[in-house]
Formats: sequence, structure tokens, C-alpha cells
Amino acid sequence: MFNLNKGDKKRIVIVGGGLGGLELAKRLEGSGMQVVVIDRFNFHTFPPLLYQVATAGLEESSISFPFRRLFKNDRDVIYRMAEARAVFPKLNILQTSIGKIEYDYLVLAAGTTTNFFGNANIEANAMPMKTVAEAMGLRNALLSNWERADTCATAEERQELLNIVVVGGGATGVEVAGALAQMKNHIFPSDYPDLDAKQMHIYLVEASDKLLAAMSPESSSKTKRFLEDMGVEVMFNKMVTDYCDYKVFMKDGSVIPTRTFIWVSGVKANHIDGIPNECIGRGFRIKVDSINRVEGFSNIFSIGDQCLQTSDPAYPNGHPQLAQVAIQQGRCLAENLKDMAAGKQNDVKPFIYNDLGSMATVGRNKAVADIGKFHSQGFVAWLLWLFVHLRSILGVRNKLIVFLNWLWSYITYDNSIRMIVYPTKSVIVREREERDKTVHWGEDLKQQQQEQQ
Repeated sequence: MFNLNKGDKKRIVIVGGGLGGLELAKRLEGSGMQVVVIDRFNFHTFPPLLYQVATAGLEESSISFPFRRLFKNDRDVIYRMAEARAVFPKLNILQTSIGKIEYDYLVLAAGTTTNFFGNANIEANAMPMKTVAEAMGLRNALLSNWERADTCATAEERQELLNIVVVGGGATGVEVAGALAQMKNHIFPSDYPDLDAKQMHIYLVEASDKLLAAMSPESSSKTKRFLEDMGVEVMFNKMVTDYCDYKVFMKDGSVIPTRTFIWVSGVKANHIDGIPNECIGRGFRIKVDSINRVEGFSNIFSIGDQCLQTSDPAYPNGHPQLAQVAIQQGRCLAENLKDMAAGKQNDVKPFIYNDLGSMATVGRNKAVADIGKFHSQGFVAWLLWLFVHLRSILGVRNKLIVFLNWLWSYITYDNSIRMIVYPTKSVIVREREERDKTVHWGEDLKQQQQEQQ
């Protein structure tokens, strides 16, 4: 149960506490409306630094911040830990794992999940990196594979444990490959003196003919050179088709043996029942109009990576799924919702994306940045990347911890977060999760909706 009294206030329900949903909620503080934020985790995560958690560069708490602490100063912004399951538009009801909630306005900002393109073997065996839990799982797998390599009996198994395959040449793939190369060059030799670091191979596999497809040719070319100088084997025009028996299979017939198979090759929007199929576009994204309103609905909206907005002539195929798009959409929608609630329908403004540029880091003193006509590669771009990401992290404590971690790593080429930890859920939590999975939901609401139709 939500245990919320709506009173005479209009209620805005936001599904997802990512960058877009959080910006929207913050901008609605003090608006006089009741804002309910729903997320399956009880903390906000800064996604651009997940790869550093996965490669033992940062602690998971350094890039996360509790929702309840974020909203503690505004009684009208309320958080509930729940998973959204279905929308019933005719009834203005959202069904969740903890019950149903009525809304005046609903905003879907649940982001994306990893896209395995229907390959069951890859989905079952690859290591994605979209959440804190997945990043920690990747870190555990990586470190435990190295421990096993130090004690295994055969050379074949050792090579499988030391080979690392990263699939996807976007920003995440580039950054995780670069971080792994730094570990190989500066940490692995001292931590595992009985193993030959030259036996470790890091493969970055990309289906197209360039890295960082959304960035300039200069940045793409320089990124490739940075990675290869660090020892990463960059493979272009290689499409991964399967993973079986600790082997990555590619369309051209080539095979790479590995037990560390990292998949960051694509994403798809998170699905929620109740949104008609005709409202779903490319990448399972929800089609919205110029003010981020879901097509065919008057009070349901979607922002960030989950939505597909094609009304902007500069982006006829939809905006790139970047942090700045989500943040700016959240900011714009907040003002529009305030106007709508006040009856000022004519004052709403269409969303226009202001492209602030793109950047990616490869490693120490190595990054690329495209900001308008300004293109930089190397140390200056790396400093810009550090500043932008440090500024974006929530909480003074987190900023300080991340800065000190980066400073220590820069001076010593080392960090001390290389621990293998497998959390154990208590019985009460496991029982609750199993109960939530089997809760019968929706039939009564479906019947009510059919009666209204």
C-alpha cells in the first residue's frame, strides 16, 4: 500500500528516479502539487561512473544517493520503493508491486535496460552494466576470475580466465576497456606476480567501423589510438552472434575464448504494460509529442531514454540517449506541468534540446571531448571530463570521496577497492520478493477499465 492522502492537491506520479526523473521532481518542489517518485531502488545512481565501480575504481556508495535524503526538506515530494507494472489510463491508475496509485499526471522516466537483441545465450551468460548491482557483479566476476587463474590446473582454462571481451564501442565500452587496460598495466603485475600480464588480452569488439559513433571522426580515431597504446585489441566490423562453452562466436567465423564476457552493445527502453503498441517506437521507446506527452494521451508523459521525440527537426529520429537530454526534458516538463495544473494550457512550451557536447575518457590523461566546434583529445579533454563528472555527482561527501579516490589513483596508480563481496539477502527479504512476484494484479482494474469503455 502507498498509504498516501492526496487531499485536494493534484498528484504527479514519476516512475523512475534517474537523471530525468530526479530533475523533474526537484523542479516541482514547492509547486503546491503532490509529487510521488517511484523507483525499484531506494537510491539515485550516477550512471556515467558505473564503469569505475565495475573496475574497482570507486565504491558504489560514492556514485549513489538515497532518495529519502534528497527529498527530506519538501513534504510534497514523496518517495516509494516499488516497481511499476501497468498503466490503466481510463482510470488514471498506476499498478505497482506495492499496490495501485491514482494520478492526475503520470511521467514515465524509467530509462533503459540492456538489449541482447533476442539472443538467449548472450543474455544468460554475458555481464551487463546498467545498474549498481550489475557493476558490482562484474567487479566480483573479474577479480574472482583472476584469483582462479592463479590456481587453475590447465593453460587453456587460464587463458579463458585472462581473456576479457568487451562488446560495444560506445562510450561505456571505451571507458570500461580503458579502465581494464589500466588495471592490467599497473595493478595486475603487483597483485598477481605469479601470472604473466602479457597473457591477458582485452578485446573491444565493435560491429561498425568506428568507435564513439556519435562523436567526431577525430575523437573516434584518437580514442582508437589511445586504447591500442594501452594494449587493448580493437576489433571493427565484428558482429557477435553467440556465446557458448566459454567462447564468443562472431559472424565472420572467428572465435575468442573467454570467461569474462562484458556486453555493453545496446539498450532498449524499459517496458510497462498498458501503453499501446502503436505508441512504441524504435528501441521500444515511447513516442511522445513536442511537450513529451505520450501520443494519444492527455495526462501521461515520458522523458529521458525511455521516450522517443521526433518533433524536433534537428533530431528527426529522436534525441540521443544522453544524460543532458533527460535532464533538460525534466526541467522543461516541470514548468509545463506547473502551467497545466494552473490552467495555463497556452503557456506550455515545446522541448528544444540544447546540445552541450559529448565526451568520453579512456584512461589517465586520455579523453576526448566534442563541445560545439571545439574538439579536444588528450589531457585538456581529460580535465574537462573530470570537472563535468565531479560537478554532476550528488552530495558534498560523495564529491569529496570521488575526488580523493581519483587523486590517490593518479598519484599511486593504485586503489584499494579490489574486494570480492557477494551480498546475502536475509530470509525476510527473499520471502517478500517472492511474494511480490506472485501477487495477482490487474484483473479487477482491467474489468473496471472495460466497463468504463
